[in-house]
Amino acid sequence: MKLPQIKILDEKERILHTQSKDATFPISKEEQKLTYDMIKYLEMSQDEKIAEKYNLRPGMGLAFIQLGIPKRIFVIANEEDDGSFDEHIIINPKILSRSEELIYVGEGEGCLSVNREVEGIVPRHARITVEYYDFLGNKKQVRVREDLAIAFQHEMDHLDGILFTDKIDKKNPYKDARKMREI
Repeated sequence: MKLPQIKILDEKERILHTQSKDATFPISKEEQKLTYDMIKYLEMSQDEKIAEKYNLRPGMGLAFIQLGIPKRIFVIANEEDDGSFDEHIIINPKILSRSEELIYVGEGEGCLSVNREVEGIVPRHARITVEYYDFLGNKKQVRVREDLAIAFQHEMDHLDGILFTDKIDKKNPYKDARKMREI
């Protein structure tokens, strides 16, 4: 299996802090191919042998902006217990509802654009409902929870020019941890 040739931008790139524009329909064949390449890259990054061979950090999601394309599109490839992948291609998303319960990743969030260890927690909603579009412009809806909800919120932040590091309190990186549930 050949690793897709995509270049993920580093956090130092200014474009990562810009707001992405809505994607227009129809989604081009090039953009569709890019989304599939992104998913393939993520799935390969989660395979220990392949990740070691290509020196990849494991990732669950990628937004177009991380490749320098300011369009509101992201993908998620979530490995299931049986080794298969739950794949999501999300275009022009909007959060319709959020749980009051807040959660955070105990070992800390990571990002393929942030190539360093980051101390602190990022408050996220435990469950969200997202409205989005598919390649044909059909409106869809999905309710996600726990790890998947965190991934969706992380990628949606990218579309708004926000990195997870921007959400960590600089003076108190573990602020309000007791008010949230660690996952």
